[in-house]
Amino acid sequence: MIRFFGLSHISAGFIAVLVGYTSSAAIVFQAATAAGASAAHISSWLLALGLGMGVTCISLSLYFRSPVLTAWSTPGAALLTTALVGVPMSDAIGIFIFASVLLTICGVAGWVEMLMKHVPHSLAAAMLAGVLLRFGLGVFISLGSQLWLVAVMLLIYFAARRLQSRYTIPFTLLGGLVWAAQGGLIHVEAVRFTLAQPIFTAPTFTLTSIIGVGIPLFIVTMASQNVPGMAVLRANGYQTPVSPLIGWTGLTGVLLAPFGGFQFNLAAITAAICMSPEADRNPQRRYLAAVWAGIFYIITGVLGATVVSVFTALPKELVSAIAGIALLGTIGNSLTGALLDERERDAALITFLVTASGLTLGGIGSAFWGLVLGLIVLKIIPRIK
Repeated sequence: MIRFFGLSHISAGFIAVLVGYTSSAAIVFQAATAAGASAAHISSWLLALGLGMGVTCISLSLYFRSPVLTAWSTPGAALLTTALVGVPMSDAIGIFIFASVLLTICGVAGWVEMLMKHVPHSLAAAMLAGVLLRFGLGVFISLGSQLWLVAVMLLIYFAARRLQSRYTIPFTLLGGLVWAAQGGLIHVEAVRFTLAQPIFTAPTFTLTSIIGVGIPLFIVTMASQNVPGMAVLRANGYQTPVSPLIGWTGLTGVLLAPFGGFQFNLAAITAAICMSPEADRNPQRRYLAAVWAGIFYIITGVLGATVVSVFTALPKELVSAIAGIALLGTIGNSLTGALLDERERDAALITFLVTASGLTLGGIGSAFWGLVLGLIVLKIIPRIK
């Protein structure tokens, strides 16, 4: 029990949730609003999403003894902000159920596992490095607007690293919070206490909505969320079977869709935080960080909009800095793994650059296209004579 309450695990889980909410909660608000959701419905959405992510994080991490972190589909939410305009709420719920059923089928059929067998470790590591690069750059971009806040956090981080402290990230976060508080950068007045209440909406299914929104939602979630999420697991050395993970997240979506749980999937960026050496030096114990992330997800779900107001009360530079600093080790390890094998170096470099570019084609993000182009360079071009 004492090991379960490790400070490094708790802080990694908290930072993962902090980054997840502050980076994309606003998009979920917009998606819900597009579907005509009231304030009470939005609160129900946050409750369903928090409970779904929390339960899957805790149960899957404990069962597989791997840091399995789940998340809502941010690209999916972005798609819904425009696709749900004029769509009745009941039709929106039907869309969520349909897309989640497709995810469940993919997991049960084992199609995801077959896909990952064809992705080399170097390309998975390159894609992970490309996904995380903007967070590392964000640390130094934040220096421009909050020089001393970010500088103090960097100083604490490198000092703690030099001392080989297990609590490098907790000390860094605490130092940033203290500096922000004494500088008046934390806006406590923005915090509003609100408990979430579940609201059930009966689904309706229309062919146009299912084809026009449901299928794109499924594709975007698989390509832009689950594929990078699987790559993160493999890049960090975890051979956890991914098909059951996809299947359970899909089933969770089916059950919670009537309450606003529009889509659940494997996380990539926030998962990398829980898989970093700062979460635990022993890779076999990093699953505890994901368990704590699940606990924080449940708390954020129950508190609903309250937690979002707490996160928005913090300076954005602090959030950006702690996210990037927590991922520095993972970025370095990913680049090393990506470029280690000279025979795969060109393909890994293409994967990294395309992923880092932020390219979007057909509504699908750069991580998917980076992996596709990397595989083409690796497996197809050498055969052309």
